[in-house]
Amino acid sequence: MESIKKLSEKKYDVVIVGGGIIGLASAYAAVKKGLSVALVERESQNKDASVRNFGFVTVSGQQRGTHWQRAMHTRDVWADIATKADIEVVHRGLHMLIQRPEAMDVAEAFLQTEMGTDCRLLTQTEIAKNAPYLKDGLGVLYSPHEIRVESKTAISKLANWLHQAHGVDFYNKTTVQSIELPMIYTSRGTLQAEHCVVCPGADFHSLYPETLAQAQAKLCTLNMMRVMPKKPFKLNAAVMSDLSLARYDGFAQLPEAKGLIALLDDVQSAERKAGIHLIVVQSSDGSLIIGDSHDYSDRELPFRDVRLDDLIINEFHQVMAIGEIDIVQHWLGVYPSADDVVFKATPEKGVVVGSVTGGTGASTGFAFGEELIDLVLESKQ
Repeated sequence: MESIKKLSEKKYDVVIVGGGIIGLASAYAAVKKGLSVALVERESQNKDASVRNFGFVTVSGQQRGTHWQRAMHTRDVWADIATKADIEVVHRGLHMLIQRPEAMDVAEAFLQTEMGTDCRLLTQTEIAKNAPYLKDGLGVLYSPHEIRVESKTAISKLANWLHQAHGVDFYNKTTVQSIELPMIYTSRGTLQAEHCVVCPGADFHSLYPETLAQAQAKLCTLNMMRVMPKKPFKLNAAVMSDLSLARYDGFAQLPEAKGLIALLDDVQSAERKAGIHLIVVQSSDGSLIIGDSHDYSDRELPFRDVRLDDLIINEFHQVMAIGEIDIVQHWLGVYPSADDVVFKATPEKGVVVGSVTGGTGASTGFAFGEELIDLVLESKQ
């Protein structure tokens, strides 16, 4: 392998493998420390979970403690770099329609925790003014922390900004075959680096499979869709419902959530079995992204179950009073899922592998990227 031509004669401080949000966040963390960085991505641009999601940077509802803190920090980073990287923040905040007394119990308990700081229940006047498109319920839990970006453009804009403003070198259409620091062998030649951070996304088999197997992750496949309301309206914040209060760890792990979970397991058993909860966000053209479902397997499931789409749309109409919609796009998302919300390890000196294993890469990635860079620098000492 020594005879393979080098991609660059430059020797980098860090090579990042993977051009999804975790790879890009790691690259940003590295350049903030003054390190020279190359990023290797096997596609012409990332096409996986980082661009198939809602672009919804979610804080409220993240697992209490470290992961919620990751989300708060990541939201701040997104807010800071959005203008610099020409990434539009389409809307901010979160409205959770509370449909049942059991859900109100969860919302009120949440507000008593540190996670509920700056969150509140809206008055009826505020609901009428700021969320007139929501159906009647017992109340609306408002969080100011969330922001929404358009993932399919934000990831490429973030990469371009890292290259133009911070000198990160990108090697796309390039597959890393093996790592023997300081040499990194790829399908197009070799790179040299002191450190390497592997951000595999859902690919747990190509590099360090034995290490990544320790995460005991499955692949979660999601049904998602884009719809266009027949009557235009402006969404003032992302929308969720009772199903989200029973699913997101920051709510569902509260003792007060047991009653809601038991009720929904009974009255919405099909949705609960399919891992369905409602997220609604809006794009600049007025269309809405709505979802999603969660199906766990040892592989990405290639076929979309329209029955799940029907359940999602039904929940959407139970929450939103906006009239008829046209479905304009369907797609499947996929991400690794494990009992722990993140996985990071040092398989050898100078190398770190890291993955967000709870479907929250956009929401916690910048904080996690900082952790990976700190870890890889420590591993070389």
